[in-house]
Amino acid sequence: MTKPLNILYILLSLSALLFTGCKPPHHPKNPHYEIKKPKVKYPAQKKSLEKMVKKLKGSPYVWAEEGPNRFDCSGYTYYMYGSMGIDLPRTAREQAKVGKYIKPSELKYGDLIFFDTTRKRNGKITHVGMYLGDGWFTHASTKKYEVVYSNLRTSPYYKKRLRICRRYLPDTKEAHMAKAAPQATPWKTKAFKQLKEKTDSKVTRKPPTRPVIDNSKKGSFFVQVGSFSGQPKSELLYKIRRLGYTYRIIKFPRNGKQISKLLIGPYRYKATALDILPKVKKEIEPSAFIAEIL
Repeated sequence: MTKPLNILYILLSLSALLFTGCKPPHHPKNPHYEIKKPKVKYPAQKKSLEKMVKKLKGSPYVWAEEGPNRFDCSGYTYYMYGSMGIDLPRTAREQAKVGKYIKPSELKYGDLIFFDTTRKRNGKITHVGMYLGDGWFTHASTKKYEVVYSNLRTSPYYKKRLRICRRYLPDTKEAHMAKAAPQATPWKTKAFKQLKEKTDSKVTRKPPTRPVIDNSKKGSFFVQVGSFSGQPKSELLYKIRRLGYTYRIIKFPRNGKQISKLLIGPYRYKATALDILPKVKKEIEPSAFIAEIL
């Protein structure tokens, strides 16, 4: 009797390991920092998004991943639009700065909706999803740890935290026809009243007054993060990209070693660099300073 029980115990243990091993960690110790640009596989239209949404439902949430099989929230939207040849920034914060600004009452399939999920709701964009219709949206959830459907109208949590809506699909005749057509989708529910602007009015009723960071390839002003022996760490470079900045690395020899200067920018105007400097000091490197390189 003992031998069969031991065999059964071993089989059960192996099964448990097999099933738990299939699930990737949500916040890996060594994240994949290099941004992987998706291959263009679809035309830029609603039907393409519908196909991807159905295919990717249930995909696991993994921080710092942008597909094709696992995603964080902005990686999910980055992947879907990138697969149609529409280049979006990699982070939710930067995605919210581009595209056509629209009101919540104007939302239609494919629009991105951005949320502030911080405890104090201080205005930071920290989460993004894609609108589907009737209040439903798809997103890589940090609570369910997979790609799911949620509803703005039935979820007070998301309704209170909605901050801005953006549109990226080209406005074509086909899009207008699609709007009038009935949606045969698994998330279709009973008709709701038109979505009202009951969210934070100071944010959603007009575009944000804060300008998009003015990076210019021809500028001469930078925020210098630091000098490094060899290459700056990939974690630091990834953090800079995730915060929405572009950077430049200038390499030169010193005492037989290669030194790398890590610079955020360039910017055309010193005033722009000075405006960004306090944020860089707070979020990236306290000793950062302004540098002009001609």
